[in-house]
Amino acid sequence: MEQGNTIRRVDALQQMERREDQYSKRVLYSLQFYKKNGEVVTMSHAYTAGLRANMKKERLRGVQQCDSAGNKIGHVVPVSIDNLRMFNNQIVVL
Repeated sequence: MEQGNTIRRVDALQQMERREDQYSKRVLYSLQFYKKNGEVVTMSHAYTAGLRANMKKERLRGVQQCDSAGNKIGHVVPVSIDNLRMFNNQIVVL
């Protein structure tokens, strides 16, 4: 595995927590994760959204899929931080 093609999970979570950039624009990222049944879900454009759950205790993050312009697609999806596979085309490692 190449060192430049990986990202630590803690670093990916820190980048996910950033909601706006310096110009007050929403921070978009790409994400790949596993569902409970083992299916791989890919979101090419997404941003962090709120969840009605204790995200720290449940180890979840709310992710909202969007188009390239930043308009919502679908609903907020709870993603387990343990099931992250790729973040911004980098493999997530512990």
